[in-house]
Amino acid sequence: MPMIKTRDNTQLYVKDWGEGRPVILMHGWPLSADSWDDQAFALAEAGFRAIAYDRRGFGRSEQPWSGYDYDSLSDDLADVMAATGAEDAAIIGFSMGGGEVARYMSRHGGKGVKQAGLIASVVPFMLQTDDNPNGVPQSVFDEMTAGMKADRAEFFADFLEDFFGAEENDVSDERLHWAWGLCMQSGLRPTLACAKAFATTDFRPDTAAFEVPTLIIHGTADETVPIDASAREAVKGIRNAELKEYEDAPHGLFATHGDELTDDLIAFLKG
Repeated sequence: MPMIKTRDNTQLYVKDWGEGRPVILMHGWPLSADSWDDQAFALAEAGFRAIAYDRRGFGRSEQPWSGYDYDSLSDDLADVMAATGAEDAAIIGFSMGGGEVARYMSRHGGKGVKQAGLIASVVPFMLQTDDNPNGVPQSVFDEMTAGMKADRAEFFADFLEDFFGAEENDVSDERLHWAWGLCMQSGLRPTLACAKAFATTDFRPDTAAFEVPTLIIHGTADETVPIDASAREAVKGIRNAELKEYEDAPHGLFATHGDELTDDLIAFLKG
């Protein structure tokens, strides 16, 4: 398999499709790079080089005990960009992956980045606090942790129903089963550690580091990462950002609104 070794010797699985200006795609929790396949395929056909990788602990990448904080994860992104020779790149993060984009922009100074994208992203801050009243209460994350520890397979099956808004959208049982399989490729330690990271990391200080055009896309019916605490706040703190709201779209809009997402990404990248 095509693997890249990070600075702490963790092996990451990387998919590298097409030729042209590179577009680095970071997947959401607890999926893998395969969740980007429809968009990656379209990007490659549109003349871009689509590079998607499995986050450490997920998919086909190694599952070390440590390195699931956002500093380490942004270092992994830097290592992938260095190993693939990605310059003048667009870095696009879905859900948890948006945090890697934000932390890379601040920790690595946006090196090699020409455009950025936050898709249904956790940026700028998910946790409800006194100064972030629209965030998600800590009790919700505590319940998630307890559910994963008790029966991770059952937890993911229920989680994906809300993730895709399965009752309101035309999501097949086969699609849910496919996504469940991706979830189950992840290890228990990385799954729990990354859930804590995206729930508690405050990216508000990182937003000032964005110096490139940034596309923000979010569904108004997202129950996993509510739009009020995420995209609608992120666009206020990121210079030269554009927010596209997908009416009634759930969190997993790469599936339910895949064609619209693909068209918007390509238009942004060519703009």
